[in-house]
Amino acid sequence: MTALLEVDNLVKHFVAARNVFGRPRAFVKAVDGVSFAVEAGETLALVGESGCGKSTVSRLVLRLIEADSGTVRFEGRDLAELNAEELRAFRRKAQIIFQDPYASLNPRMTVSQILTEPLVLHELVPPARRRERVEELLRQVGLEPRFARRYPHEFSGGQRQRIAIARALAVEPKLIICDEPVSALDVSIRSQILNLLRDLQLRLGLAYIFVSHDLAVVKHIADRVAVMNLGTIVETADAHSLFSTPRHPYSRALLSAIPVPKPHARRGRIVLQGEMPSALDPPSGCRFHTRCSHVVARCRSEQPALVAGASGHATACHRVAELPPAEAILPHDGAFSPALEKLVAAFSGGTEGAGKSGVDTVTAAPRAT
Repeated sequence: MTALLEVDNLVKHFVAARNVFGRPRAFVKAVDGVSFAVEAGETLALVGESGCGKSTVSRLVLRLIEADSGTVRFEGRDLAELNAEELRAFRRKAQIIFQDPYASLNPRMTVSQILTEPLVLHELVPPARRRERVEELLRQVGLEPRFARRYPHEFSGGQRQRIAIARALAVEPKLIICDEPVSALDVSIRSQILNLLRDLQLRLGLAYIFVSHDLAVVKHIADRVAVMNLGTIVETADAHSLFSTPRHPYSRALLSAIPVPKPHARRGRIVLQGEMPSALDPPSGCRFHTRCSHVVARCRSEQPALVAGASGHATACHRVAELPPAEAILPHDGAFSPALEKLVAAFSGGTEGAGKSGVDTVTAAPRAT
């Protein structure tokens, strides 16, 4: 059975400098041979440090920027072969939620206009039903229909992100890319938005690509996780396997950095030495070897392939079979951080004031004067 989305050997290099004749002489290797697949109704998380290429991958998937090479297939069709009309039809099926809702919402448009625009563009709803559809979308994300007459600046950050989610839902997509959708929000609001996304996925059968650097969030929303480092994927597995038995030294370092609220919890902290290499001139061989404590000569000269085991857990590391077990990296009692504990309560229906769908009741922010 064909996956909903298939990405194969995707490459994107940006020109960083030109010579006196205007010819490129330096490139930022933002994405360098990324491959993955997303099934219908599944959440794939892309995680890694800032600058590893996560957001660039999300924009390449939607053809917001064009890839240098590689293929992106949606429902079996190569997106590079689509004409303008077919590309518009594809974007009805695939939407994106950006990190900053204030920047992604037009400040000159009311909520009603923001949500009506995609309905008009794709001719989804007749004019007589558009107001009803806008009210339906607002209720779906936990906002009151009376908010339709207000402007984005009249809402809190969490409410604006709900509006951005409603806009993505307006065209009834099959895939939504969530590009750091909660990183700018308070912890309490963050849990509400994640709870909303999970609830919408269950009810509408949505697939998500969830871009984040917050592993505490990823652990509870993702079905599978792909760890990126300097434009490449170094490890991919189902969420439970990755968090319980991380194999790549880079994945272990990321997981060991998650704060634990219990000072006596047994764990091992891995502190990476040196600076993250530049994407202008990535290291030869394994791109993590300059900060890896397990490096050998082969790591410096030969780039490891992403090889999957019998369980589907794939790792790009020459020494994966020789590394010590990872049990000491994570706390044995499963506690991660106060933020994660709030998320657990939210996903289990423990958020105070939650309605029938698990979405908290939202009130409008006061009007700006």
